[in-house]
Amino acid sequence: MVFQKPPDGGWGWVVVVVSFIAQFLCYGSPLAVGVLYIEWLDAFGEGKGKTAWVGSLANGIGLLASPVCSICVSSFGARPVAIFSGFMVAGGLMMSSFAPNIYFLYVSYGIVVGLGCGLLYTATVTITCHYFDKRRGLALGVIATGSSVGLFIYAALQRELIDLYGLDGCLLIVGALSLNVLACGSLMRPLESSSSPPPEKTCADKGPDQYFVYQGKEKTVEENISILEKGYIDEKCANNMPDYKQDSLLNKNVLISINANEKDTYKKKVVEQTNFCKQLAKRKWQLYLNYWRETVVLFKNKVFTALFFAILLFDIGGFPPSLLMEDVARSANIKEDDYPMPLISIIGIMTAVGKLTLGILADFKWVNTLYLYVTTLIMTGVALLAIPFAKSYLTLAMLSGILGFLTGNWSIFPYVTTKTVGIEKLTHAYGILMFFAGLGNSLGPPIVGWFYDWTQEYDTAFYFSGFCVLLGGFLLLLAALPCCNACTSQSSKLPPSTYSYKVASST
Repeated sequence: MVFQKPPDGGWGWVVVVVSFIAQFLCYGSPLAVGVLYIEWLDAFGEGKGKTAWVGSLANGIGLLASPVCSICVSSFGARPVAIFSGFMVAGGLMMSSFAPNIYFLYVSYGIVVGLGCGLLYTATVTITCHYFDKRRGLALGVIATGSSVGLFIYAALQRELIDLYGLDGCLLIVGALSLNVLACGSLMRPLESSSSPPPEKTCADKGPDQYFVYQGKEKTVEENISILEKGYIDEKCANNMPDYKQDSLLNKNVLISINANEKDTYKKKVVEQTNFCKQLAKRKWQLYLNYWRETVVLFKNKVFTALFFAILLFDIGGFPPSLLMEDVARSANIKEDDYPMPLISIIGIMTAVGKLTLGILADFKWVNTLYLYVTTLIMTGVALLAIPFAKSYLTLAMLSGILGFLTGNWSIFPYVTTKTVGIEKLTHAYGILMFFAGLGNSLGPPIVGWFYDWTQEYDTAFYFSGFCVLLGGFLLLLAALPCCNACTSQSSKLPPSTYSYKVASST
């Protein structure tokens, strides 16, 4: 498949709009799952750690399965994958309304909805990159805010739906809204080249394929005999030669000829196929060895190693507030009637502001993106340590806004990775980092919930979260300070490779 040159406009802006809407509809409920988390605690009576697994899986499984999502988009295209992801998200949300226990939610909401979100994210990013080159940063920034706006809207929407129709009715309605992703996906028209039609077959190529016994895929002896019989009979009918005796005699001659020569020919083909399989397996093994050698080279860069620990610890400690902040307010005896706005909505809207603001700052030449990212980590750790001292809605709202803004550092993370390892190794490095970011997303809320189950208060849990983020920030700062220029401007030599990585979600 040959793609046209990215037009940087035209139908591409339609793709950007529908991708924004699709991420809004798809990520709204999983990111605002904190509202549902409180209802699940009351409905199933399980511990906070066990219940938190539902939301953490929904947000982390998409990152963990990013290689699989990329393979799906590369194999089937962005539009079919986006449509299928709409079915997955809508089906998972609707099935969750009939959940008899928390374990059912692990599958229906955590895995099914999470995978659907991962597939949609990969599809939207891939199709947008096909349509844009010079304006790719702007296009990706616009669609990335769809999830943040979804968090802002769905936090209030799900609470209102729960008050009107209950938890089950809320999930059914939200699932029905997610079906609109199908319409968005259908508008993601692939950018393909149709100006060069395939060459026509010559007269020799137009010959009947049934006469080529070992052409393309290997066939068994019985299949070859039947093909030869069918080919000869078709030729007889086309030439209007109804000589049945001569037809029978010639068919017998064909069978005798095959029986005499097929054993040697078939054995030769089996040997050739066996050798080909051995060479293919050897080549694949060499590709895997090269991949792991390159991974080892990446981790020899101590700034990249520190960045690896920083993103893992940041997601373990920094993600729980977006899931648990509503329950933190309830634990502080703050009544829901005192809420001018849900705390999760504040986190959502400030995350969108943070993505845009930090992204703009990263474009200035005088701003070192690595130090900017470290600053956001340290400030996030301090804000997490301040949560146990917040006992009113106003203070929790202020901390929610600060945490939401700082969480927008996701927009500069690709810049930091590029500065650390170089553009040539960005795809490989970013894929590794995103996998462990998904692992941190999956582990963070359950760990905080287990701390609450153990101590019956959130103070220790957020001390732990703040310590994790601060530790990651200081590790990255120590690794970057002594040799920032040397480690980030030079890249280690890699072993020769004959492969390329296709991780659409890491664009």
